[in-house]
Amino acid sequence: QVQLVESGGGLVQAGGSLRLSCAASTTIFSIKPMGWYRQAPGKQRELVATITGGGSTNYADSVKGRFTISRDNAKKTVYLQMNSLKPEDTAIYYCTMGGSDYWGQGTQVTVSS
Repeated sequence: QVQLVESGGGLVQAGGSLRLSCAASTTIFSIKPMGWYRQAPGKQRELVATITGGGSTNYADSVKGRFTISRDNAKKTVYLQMNSLKPEDTAIYYCTMGGSDYWGQGTQVTVSS
């Protein structure tokens, strides 16, 4: 059973930065695509960023140039560096593995104006 545990969320002022982490409990982490989704109150869950096992990345237009997804296969951890945060980035952020095969419990990010 794969477990994904997110951390790093919190409250930050607009323009600030946060780094989310997601630790995976699986030995096959290095070959699995990883991703971050988010869900804001009253809105549908949306894809934020993905990274393949080989390190290729993809971003939602709304976060391009501000967010960076990365992974450390030795630590079985994926990161989401979020800079220049905006109030509209406020959401619960979820880590996923293998597309949407596995999900973490989510971590709250709140950006105040």
